[in-house]
Amino acid sequence: MRNKGKLLIVDDDKSILRSLKMLLDDEFEIVDTISNPNLITSDYRKENYDVVLLDMNFSAGLNTGNEGIFWLNEILKIDSHAIIIMITAYGDVDLAVKAIKAGATDFIIKPWNNEKLIYTLKSALKIRQSQLKIIKLDKEKDTLSAEINKSTEKIIGSSPAMSKIFELIDKVAVTDANVLILGENGTGKELIAREIHQKSKRSSKPMISVDLGTISETLFESELFGHKKGSFTDAKEDRTGRFEVADKGSLFLDEIGNIPVSLQSKLLTTLQKREIIPLGSNTPVPIDIRLISATNKNLDELIQQGLFRDDLFYRINTVQIELPPLRERQDDIIQIAEYYLKIFTNKYEKDQLKFSKSAIDSLLNYHWPGNIRELKHTIEKAVILSSGKSLQADDFILKQASVKSDWPLKFEEIEKAAIKRALTNNKGVIVEAAKELGLTRQTLHNKINKYEL
Repeated sequence: MRNKGKLLIVDDDKSILRSLKMLLDDEFEIVDTISNPNLITSDYRKENYDVVLLDMNFSAGLNTGNEGIFWLNEILKIDSHAIIIMITAYGDVDLAVKAIKAGATDFIIKPWNNEKLIYTLKSALKIRQSQLKIIKLDKEKDTLSAEINKSTEKIIGSSPAMSKIFELIDKVAVTDANVLILGENGTGKELIAREIHQKSKRSSKPMISVDLGTISETLFESELFGHKKGSFTDAKEDRTGRFEVADKGSLFLDEIGNIPVSLQSKLLTTLQKREIIPLGSNTPVPIDIRLISATNKNLDELIQQGLFRDDLFYRINTVQIELPPLRERQDDIIQIAEYYLKIFTNKYEKDQLKFSKSAIDSLLNYHWPGNIRELKHTIEKAVILSSGKSLQADDFILKQASVKSDWPLKFEEIEKAAIKRALTNNKGVIVEAAKELGLTRQTLHNKINKYEL
């Protein structure tokens, strides 16, 4: 039905409006009529019509066409691509030509031939639909260019933990299941998302990324669902939302745990209905996307705190992939470092650079709180600043407070390690271990279950 288009007819003669509506009701999806031209702009903003059939004169006794030209310009202010067909009386062709010069698409002359009128309107609708496709492609072009120009880095690693993740990627990629990727900052969640997309049946279409942690509440709907010109103060032109750009492809929502509860219901509704409604529009737009989400937050805890909807969690979490931090991928550290060393020695034309033994030892003995992202930047800075043929340990700028030790830095890891130590000290006797930790027996028992100790 949507390809039949939406038509607005504006004429002060109500009998003409009635006859036109009867004639055209079966030709268009929607045929609305207005006898009062003062309603044109508000109605056009609400429905965003494909074609407007606009009379040239509205005041009795006046045939200047100035009123029609005025309202033509008002519509074009809202939508510079509007398709407007002018209605003019026989003998006023000069007025019609004036309207064409002002931006009208075509004109018809009263009295009209019904078949010719329908042909003219259908031709105008085809022009509108072609324009909309071009506009959409132009707006998608910038977004897609940004996505294409994003890093083409690979996922590096052969550790047992990564081998399991690669197996899971292969299994889930061929489906359309929603995927939730968990992991600390810098662990490569977006790289995993891209790998899933590239191995999916949607790989010929784009994967569009949205960093939800950087979008304000006021721009959330505009960014994700798009908006129509004039829908709010700064909406100076139509904008295609990320959901629509990602149609037939994949949508990657990074930092999904940062969405305020007030906006989570809107996202959930979109995922359930598989359609969006751009701001300033009443027309739903169907979407066909594969959703991949990621977060470094503990969503289970956020749900318990009332900060994340459990129904949204289940919607995005058909399959869950949890990325280990780099400190738990000891076997992968040098392999990843060598990968980035090759990239940056080529980039900065220092192909002779290699890792010395001291450099390798330094990389292996560091805790990497920033994970792969920190390792990447560490290698890049070392390559830029190096002046020799090999990188030494002191070429790396590392946070001394984060040097790896037996005592982990993350709170949950510290707590888990403390419980393990207390249990070991007290030979597994929970009552004694609880005393050592200053906890009640039940609290310690709950934590043991939590950490599966």
